[in-house]
Amino acid sequence: MGLLLVALLLVAVRYWPRPPLAERIGQSRALFDVHGRLLRLTLAPDQQYRLWADLEQVSPILLDALLLHEDQHFYLHPGVDPAALLRATWALASGGARQGGSTLSMQLARLYYGLDTRSIPGKLGQIAHALWLEARYSKHELLEAHLNLLPYGGNVQGVGTAARIYFGKSAADLSLPEALSLVLIPQAPGARAPSRDEPSNLRAARRRLFERWVQTRPGDERERGLVALPLRYGRVADLPFHAPHLSTRLLAQAGAAREIRSTLDLGLQRTLEREMRDYLARLRRQGLRNASAMLVDWRDMSVRAVLGSAAFFDPDLHGQVDGTLAKRSPGSALKPFIYGLAIDQGLIHPRSVLKDAPTAFGPYSPENFDGAFVGPIDATQALIRSRNVPAVTLASRLQPPGFHGFLRAGGVARLASAEHYGLALVLGGGEVTMAEMLRLYALLPNRGRLRALRYLQGDAESADGAPLLSPAASFMLLDMLRQNPRPDDLVIQGVGGGGRVAWKTGTSWGYRDAWTAGVFGPYVLAVWVGEFDGRSNPAFVGVRAATPLFFRMVDAVRALPGYVEPAPTQPSDLASVEVCAASGDLPNVDCPQRVTTWFIPGTSPIRLSQVHRRVAVDRRSGRRACPPFDPADVRWELHEFWSSDLMRLFAQAGIPRRPPPAAGDCADDAAAGAPPQIVSPLAGVSYPVREARLGSERLAFNAHAEGDVRKLYWFVDDAFVGQSAPGVALGWVPQGPGVYRISAIDERGRADRRELRVELVR
Repeated sequence: MGLLLVALLLVAVRYWPRPPLAERIGQSRALFDVHGRLLRLTLAPDQQYRLWADLEQVSPILLDALLLHEDQHFYLHPGVDPAALLRATWALASGGARQGGSTLSMQLARLYYGLDTRSIPGKLGQIAHALWLEARYSKHELLEAHLNLLPYGGNVQGVGTAARIYFGKSAADLSLPEALSLVLIPQAPGARAPSRDEPSNLRAARRRLFERWVQTRPGDERERGLVALPLRYGRVADLPFHAPHLSTRLLAQAGAAREIRSTLDLGLQRTLEREMRDYLARLRRQGLRNASAMLVDWRDMSVRAVLGSAAFFDPDLHGQVDGTLAKRSPGSALKPFIYGLAIDQGLIHPRSVLKDAPTAFGPYSPENFDGAFVGPIDATQALIRSRNVPAVTLASRLQPPGFHGFLRAGGVARLASAEHYGLALVLGGGEVTMAEMLRLYALLPNRGRLRALRYLQGDAESADGAPLLSPAASFMLLDMLRQNPRPDDLVIQGVGGGGRVAWKTGTSWGYRDAWTAGVFGPYVLAVWVGEFDGRSNPAFVGVRAATPLFFRMVDAVRALPGYVEPAPTQPSDLASVEVCAASGDLPNVDCPQRVTTWFIPGTSPIRLSQVHRRVAVDRRSGRRACPPFDPADVRWELHEFWSSDLMRLFAQAGIPRRPPPAAGDCADDAAAGAPPQIVSPLAGVSYPVREARLGSERLAFNAHAEGDVRKLYWFVDDAFVGQSAPGVALGWVPQGPGVYRISAIDERGRADRRELRVELVR
């Protein structure tokens, strides 16, 4: 009966609810990069570096060596090894060599409870506590706690911490010489704790332990040479403090997590830090002292590098402010998205001609950065040259929710109302953070969809959000920005290798913020140069202050091993078309210079160009000749026919156009000749489309034309849908039932039109 009661008591002691041993042991917290490299290690609450390592995270070599050296009967005794205690007592009483009699459980009791075991009462207390721990916890729990409390000199405790500090690796990846050393240091941490060089007594002890090791593991004899070599150790002073702004934020947000796996790439972080440090050191005399930068992999939105300031510990710079989260005026850095919205709403395509001229929008009269106006300019050049008037004009024409609604939907926080900003929002009237700006720029390679930034490896990749731009507009906008030439000084220096970069600058009012943001390869990068206190500096101009640093970072990242540029994918609803370079419209037969541009069939505004016309000029009067005329009396000249307002703009910009010759007393013959004749679709016929094939079934457009006609341009409800040769069919996909107006226009502007009725059938 007594034995039964004892057994029940032991079972109750063992399984009565008890706190985990780790709960009373203060722990450090570690932040790692995407490749498992340590970024930051914090102190535990008791000011010890103690990075907890689960037993499964410790090398089996170290575990076996520890048991061999300290407690070969650990899994057999109840916490105390009587034979070992008797040997140690006899050796002490007889004046022989001192021997250790403490088991791992007794050592844990001393470390865990902070016992003084140098006296007999202290030793007896140690034995009692060891028995109590054995009764309450499993061998697995005891061994794990012991490993995490081992002293390694100074304020370094635990094998996980020692492996990281001394060898720069996890406890699971230790080599045999490293594991043997970590078993031996806790025996005499004051004497054996290494600095850079290994103490000779530690190397000698490792060789002795190795002799015992190979007695049971003869296969490791091949390691003898490595064991004999001195090891190189890291120091507490060498602990990293990388990406201080981001690491501080992630540690604060991670709660009680002891290991935090970030998406940061230490190699990329160091690369950007080096470029920023060297750049600012060279330009400090110009007042360029501080900057921020952020790099994101747009493929999964992982944040790869964060430089919150130029110097975290510099109080003069307010260096602990995180510039990637500070609200700043973007200047013109967000202009691209006005053009993207305008493309989607059918207002422009990349070669559309816009007007850069003095313009008043009620009381608001925007000016360009250079104070000048260039007159007519195509949309791509207006964007990359950052002309203000065309951007404001486009913003004024956008349908609701407009640019303000786009920014709200794009995650820009704390915006005032659209009425508060008016059209000044286009030129940086609102404020954004660098992180918000990068999310918007990541729309472009992500086919127009907004995705959340990922700072932790455990963050799930966000599903594609609602599209803020169409894939076609995003592709076109990237292509427009890639035509922005690199600054001349960088090209001259020969550092402009790699594919084209899609980039844009911004300069805030009063020269307080200089920006450059863009897309290259798999990355989105933003750079800001300025002062956190908002002071002005004429040097804070985007293209002069931020752009050189931006391209230094781009080139440095491209030079890293393993860098690969993803191949762009053209959206299926995007097409290319030849247009007249001067007007951006479809070229007539007289257009002398033609270029190719992207357009969205059925959306992009495009028509036949009427700018260039070849006219007969009377040799005597210099006026346009009237037919019929003697060929010997006329000469043929090519002229540009611009509207009167555009002629004035050319003149104001210093590039006047020669007016065409005055017309004679005869009718204009520009449209002489027979127009095309549509032969398909047939007039008065309804075309059935099966409901199941709506959106994929094509109808044929075909027309005949005069012999000198080479191209026919097809329009549906005034929207350009494609081109074909006379007699060659063009396939068109109706998007729904209804009546459509079809037009075929030849190169001289002659046209044929008819209605097409589409009906759905099951």
